Amino acid sequence: MSVSERIAIERGEKLGENVGYKVRLEGIDEDFLLTVMKELLPCRPELKLVLMSATINAEIFSSYFDGAPVIQIPGATHPVRTYFLENILESTGYRLTVDNQIDDYGQAWKLNKQTPNRRKSQIASAVEEALRSADYGEYSQQTQDSLLCWNPDCINFNLIEYLLCNLCENEKPGGILVFMTGWDDIISLKEKLQAHSVLGDPNRVLLLTCHGSMSSSEQRLIFEKVDSGLRKIVLATNIAETSITIDDLVFVIDCGKAKEASYDALNNTPCLLPSWISKVSAKQRRGRSGHVQPGECYHLYPRCVYDAFADYQLPKILRTPLQSLCLQIKSLKLGSISGFLSRALQAPESLAVQNAIEYLKLIGALDENENLTILGGYLAMLPMEPKHGKMLVMGAILNCLDPILTIVAGLSVRDPFLAPLEIKELAEAAKAQFSHGFSDHLALVRAYNGWKIAEKKRVGYKYCWKNFLSPQTMKAIDSLRREFKSVLKSICLADNKASSCNTYGYDENLVRAVICSGLYPGVCSVVHRYNSLSLKTMEDGKVFLHSKSVNARDSKIPYPWLVFDKKVKVNSVYLQDSTAVSDSMLLLFGGSISICDAEGHMKMLGGYLEFFMEPAVAIMYQTIKQELDELFQSKLMNPKMNLQAHHKLLSAIQLLLSGDQCSGRFVFNHQVIHSNSIPSTASPPLLLPPAPLVSGSESGPGGDNSKSQLQTLLARAGSPCNNKKQAEKDAASKALDRLLGGNNVTRETIDSISKLMKNNKNHN
Repeated sequence: MSVSERIAIERGEKLGENVGYKVRLEGIDEDFLLTVMKELLPCRPELKLVLMSATINAEIFSSYFDGAPVIQIPGATHPVRTYFLENILESTGYRLTVDNQIDDYGQAWKLNKQTPNRRKSQIASAVEEALRSADYGEYSQQTQDSLLCWNPDCINFNLIEYLLCNLCENEKPGGILVFMTGWDDIISLKEKLQAHSVLGDPNRVLLLTCHGSMSSSEQRLIFEKVDSGLRKIVLATNIAETSITIDDLVFVIDCGKAKEASYDALNNTPCLLPSWISKVSAKQRRGRSGHVQPGECYHLYPRCVYDAFADYQLPKILRTPLQSLCLQIKSLKLGSISGFLSRALQAPESLAVQNAIEYLKLIGALDENENLTILGGYLAMLPMEPKHGKMLVMGAILNCLDPILTIVAGLSVRDPFLAPLEIKELAEAAKAQFSHGFSDHLALVRAYNGWKIAEKKRVGYKYCWKNFLSPQTMKAIDSLRREFKSVLKSICLADNKASSCNTYGYDENLVRAVICSGLYPGVCSVVHRYNSLSLKTMEDGKVFLHSKSVNARDSKIPYPWLVFDKKVKVNSVYLQDSTAVSDSMLLLFGGSISICDAEGHMKMLGGYLEFFMEPAVAIMYQTIKQELDELFQSKLMNPKMNLQAHHKLLSAIQLLLSGDQCSGRFVFNHQVIHSNSIPSTASPPLLLPPAPLVSGSESGPGGDNSKSQLQTLLARAGSPCNNKKQAEKDAASKALDRLLGGNNVTRETIDSISKLMKNNKNHN
């Protein structure tokens, strides 16, 4: 439920009439602005800065702003009776043993988290030390024995079930809020409770869930009053710590952990791991039961563990990658990136800063001296992550903007595909109709295109209901598309003519290539061994696909590579939002290519990606990529440049992309996989009817490709023949035959390629 909806309900008004609220700054934006304000205030004494929060460390902020005064405003909450684990065990007589702290539902959680030789966080070490020195002498021997058996690495589903049952049968009426670590644990606990004779009885208990990925309509259920005699139980993540007030809530059960985003700078990997919460978060959870009436809170950990918690959560600048922030620092001319960030309230570690700088260099946003490039200047003007901005820029230049707008907008909001727990199989079946093509991004485009058609027929809501899509998210995507298009117009990368921006929007291969250009260097190799499939990235080694990915459903992916939007370390590293791409897409639209000593051997990403091919084919790729890069630079320097004269290069690229059979034949020892999947016709197609391959009247990207370069490329292939032109065609036939997977290349194909590229330089 949005903040505006909640405020409107509490004021008794219709949404949109009178409701207004302040925008809350969070995360890196907050840290960045505080640093800017710190340096600005001495120069602008007339400015007054007021910082307000219920959870910040006021002393640190006061010191950072040279002893700024602090005003404490006491909260107006009802009293909450607090119980820690030792109190719960003593009062209920519940006995902990080695075997009853986890059951079949939570076993996977336990095994996955107990990875050997894991690096312990400072808080985890403090908790272990607190447990070793704890004294429970004032409690009964049974309680002491139970506490000695307590496993801090487990979420005790059995204890939660016992406590819930005890509250339902013996305590006063009122709702119960249970804080869990994440959606997986919520699902597991809900399944366990539904099998219980009391907690699973719908006439006695209303069992609800609260998670950020739920639809607004589902979230509204937790606020509704229940009938007399019915007990409401809400299983939630830390989303319920703030901004949510459930009027009939009386009891809170706190597991003491949350999945917290962090950043492993050493492995350059974002993480989402269950970790102990801070004291402030524990206080927030406790306060949920005392907002409208006296309440009770049950912490499922000892008091000594609470005392070992950190007072406050780490700021987001210390827990997330810094690429966007570094780009803004250079855009605003705030000096060196590392110098500016060293003056932040809590400066990030130098390795995290260096990783961000190297990433921006890799995608072409910064030069070797850490100055903004032309591309970097454009990316800084786009309100999104740099990789998504680059994808938009490439889509605009290559005239396939419409599907790219949808993809970038979709990556900027929560997943529109809903998966209600009770009918998960039906939801997955509905999503599958959009999912052919081994791409989460193209599945989103198909779903959106179908929704737009339905909206024009005024059946958009019915379409969403039938296909398990969030109508709010689809409208948000539609709104963001318009916003992003407007920004592109303002920087002259798009115009008001829809056709000129989307001439090649029908070309799925080109769209995949643009996705690749934006998500690079997020590349994962696909390796098939007999009946198994293995995925590997450069930094992490073996990785896995997120369960929501359309690619996770396939045991075989007939492509050599996946590009992905995000990777998150939970217990293992999982890839989110992936698209399968071919060698040609990666070579032409990825990063820079290094030519090795051996002919036909090329490398990318410092040698992590290697390609082996005939020398003539290697030179062809290198030449076309160079011309493509030059065209991009020219277009960015002169956004109004007419690309009509350059359409031939794109036609050649289209032929290369469509001709690559995606078998990974340039990858050493790659096993060719043939897919039996048949594209579904149930969903609207992504592509429009294809236009002619070459049309002099069409506006499209192209390149400065000379006849002499073509002749050099073909001559390198080497074919003894007295007739020079015939030798060139024979060499091209051999190269293309290898490129196109061994299919017999006809003389007509060679003639077509030659005509496309011949005299292009003189023509331009």
